[in-house]
Amino acid sequence: MDPVIVVGAGPVGLSLALALARLGVPSVVLDETPGQEETRPARTAVLRPDTAAFVGRLGCADALESAGTRWTAWRIMRRRRLVERVAFAPRTPDDAAGPAPASPVHLPQHALTRALRAALAREKLAEVVTGSRLADLEQDEHGISAHTRGPNGTWWRGSYLIGCDGPRSTVRKLLDIRFPGRTAVERHAVAALRCELPWPGEALLHRSPPRQGGGPGSEVSARPLADGLWRLDWLLPPGRELVTPDALVARIRDSLAGWSGTSPAEPGTGSTGTGPDGEGNRWHGPGRLVPPYELLDTGVHTVHHRLARRWRQGRAFLAGDAAHLLGALGAQGLDEGLRDAENLAWKLGLAWHHGASELLLDSYQAERRGAVAARLRTADQALPLLRDGRSVRWRTVLPGAARGRSTLLTDGHLGRGPLGAPPVYARTPLAPPAGAADGPLVETVPGAPVVDVAVTASDGSVVRLHDRLGQGLLVVLVAPGTTVWDRRHWQSAGLMPRLTSAVAALPMSAELLVTESYPGAAAHTVLLVRPDGHLVTALAGVRPEEMTACAEAVRGGAHGRGAGAARRAGSEGAPVRPAGAGGPVGLGTSGAVGAAPELGRSDSSDAPDSPDASGASGASDGAERGGAGEGTTGADGATDAGGATGARGAAEGRNGGAEGGGTNGSAGTAGAPSPVDPVGTSMLHSESD
Repeated sequence: MDPVIVVGAGPVGLSLALALARLGVPSVVLDETPGQEETRPARTAVLRPDTAAFVGRLGCADALESAGTRWTAWRIMRRRRLVERVAFAPRTPDDAAGPAPASPVHLPQHALTRALRAALAREKLAEVVTGSRLADLEQDEHGISAHTRGPNGTWWRGSYLIGCDGPRSTVRKLLDIRFPGRTAVERHAVAALRCELPWPGEALLHRSPPRQGGGPGSEVSARPLADGLWRLDWLLPPGRELVTPDALVARIRDSLAGWSGTSPAEPGTGSTGTGPDGEGNRWHGPGRLVPPYELLDTGVHTVHHRLARRWRQGRAFLAGDAAHLLGALGAQGLDEGLRDAENLAWKLGLAWHHGASELLLDSYQAERRGAVAARLRTADQALPLLRDGRSVRWRTVLPGAARGRSTLLTDGHLGRGPLGAPPVYARTPLAPPAGAADGPLVETVPGAPVVDVAVTASDGSVVRLHDRLGQGLLVVLVAPGTTVWDRRHWQSAGLMPRLTSAVAALPMSAELLVTESYPGAAAHTVLLVRPDGHLVTALAGVRPEEMTACAEAVRGGAHGRGAGAARRAGSEGAPVRPAGAGGPVGLGTSGAVGAAPELGRSDSSDAPDSPDASGASGASDGAERGGAGEGTTGADGATDAGGATGARGAAEGRNGGAEGGGTNGSAGTAGAPSPVDPVGTSMLHSESD
C-alpha cells in the first residue's frame, strides 16, 4: 500500500501524520514552507482537555507542560462587578476526576507546531518534505497522485490524501469544492505582553469595561501564558477601520490601568500626561496607574465562518481550516481541526491495513461536518443576542434559553455547551444495529465522549482511560473492588475469562480494561469505546454476539479489500523521498506508477490568491479568499491570532476580510446538499447555495 499524503504542515497536518504513524500507517507531509516556525507570542492556541489529551498522546505532553499554562480559574466581569468565577481542578492524573472542570491549556502556536515537528522527526513511518507546493492531483480506484513544485517538485503517489493546507486550501480548489460562509464575523486587536496582573494564573473576560466607554459592544480578555506573559484581546467594532499602533497602545494602557485600580492624582499637577511615581510605575492621567509592562507582539485577528460543501471526494479529504473556519464568541478553530485529525486517523488506519467500506470513509464527513455545522449554527444564532442584545429578544434567538450572556460567552471560551463542548455523534452511520445495544445504562449517551476514569490494564498497571485511546477499540468492564484484586490472578476471576475470549474474537483490534466505577454504571456493565474516545454502547454483562455486532458497525461493516494488504504493509519500509523529478514514482512501494496527467489548470491558478476558473459554474473564489484574513501561512491556519506586528498586522486583518468581495461571490449549484448541510440558515447566506 502507498503511504498517506498530508498536504500542509500546521498543527492539524502534523497531528494527523503522527496519529497515523502510531497506527503503523506511513505518511508524507508536503510542506510548502521552509519548515521554520515564526515566533509569534500573540498567536496562541487554547486546547480543551480532550484535544490537549490527544496532542499529549502523540508525544507532546512535555511540551504542553513546559510551554503552556493551565489556568487556575476563569473570571468574567461586567463593568466593575465580578459576574462569575469558574475554578479549575488541580492537575492530578493519578486521582479520580473531581467536581471542578479541567483547565484548558494555553500556549503559543509556534511552540505547539515545533513540538509536533520534533515528535514527527522521531517517527520512522513519516517524513516532512519542505518546499513542496501542491500544483495538481489526480486519483483513481487504486490511489491518488499529487504533483508538487519547488525545490522538491515531483509526483507523489499515495493511498489517500488529506488537505490540511489552511483557509486558502489548494486541495479544496483542485477538488472544486466550494467554501461558502460569512466574512469578518468578528475582529479582535491582539497583544502579547509581559506584566503582573491582580489575578495571577487566572483568565479574565471583561465586558463593558468602564475605562473603554462601558458600551455593550466593548470587551477585553486577558489569558495568562507561561513565563509571566499574557495575551490580551479587544473586540473591535464592526467595520474595517485601521487599528494604529497608537490606538492599540492606548487600549493596553486603559485596560491595565482599569485592572490595577485607581490611585490619587499626582500631587500638585493636573496634567494628563505620564510620569513615574516613586515605585517605578507610570501614571496615565489623573488617578490612573499603569503598571510596568513589556509589549512583545501585536496583531489583528479576523474571524470568518465558513464550511466546505464536501469533506471527502474519493480518496481525498479536507481537515482543519481547509474544511471550516470558526472562532467567534471564544470558540477555537484549532480544537475542531485536531478533532478532525483524531476522527480521520483511526478510520484511515483501518482502511490502510484491512480495507474499508465506503460507509466508514463517509462517516468522517457525516460526523465531523455535522458537528462543526451545528457549532456554526449556534454561534450564528447567538451573535445577534450577544453583540446587539438591545434589538433582539432572548427567546427569539434562542428559544427556551434561560442563561445569561455572560454564561454563554463563558461556554465558548471554556469549551462548554453547544458553543464549545466536544461533539456528540448521535446520528453517526457507525451506530450499532438495532437490538445490539441495551440503551442508556450509563450517564454517557452513545456517541458522546467517555469520562476519563482510572482503569486497570492487562499488565496490572493503573492508567487513565484517555491515555489508552487511539489504537483500537476499548472494552471496559465496570467491576467494583478492582483495587483489592490479586493482580497475579485477576484475569482468571469472575467474568474475565469469558470477556477476554469475546474481546479476542472481535473483528477489529481491541484492548480490555477494567474500572472500579463509571458514572451511572452498575457492576458488570461493559463499555465499548471507539479509538477517538466516543462511546459506542454500554451492555449489561458479557454478550459476545452483541459486542461483535457493535465492533462490526464501528468499522463500517468493512470486509476488507484484499487479504494481502496488511501482509504487504508489514514488509514495506518507511516512506522515502522520490529520486529525481523526471516522472512519478511510488512512495514506499516497490513498483513504479504510471505518469499522472495534469488537470488542465493554468499556472496562474497555482497562486492561492488567483481566481479559480476551473469549476463548472465558472464562479470566482472570492468567497473562499475572504476567509484568509487570519495572517496564515498556508499550513493549517491561525487558531486565534494572526496578522503581523503593529500597524501592518492591523492592515492585514482589515484587508483579509475584504478580499473576494463578501460571501455572495460564488454562483451555480453544487448538487444535492448533504444531510448535515445547514442550507437555509442565516450562517451560509450565499443566495445560490
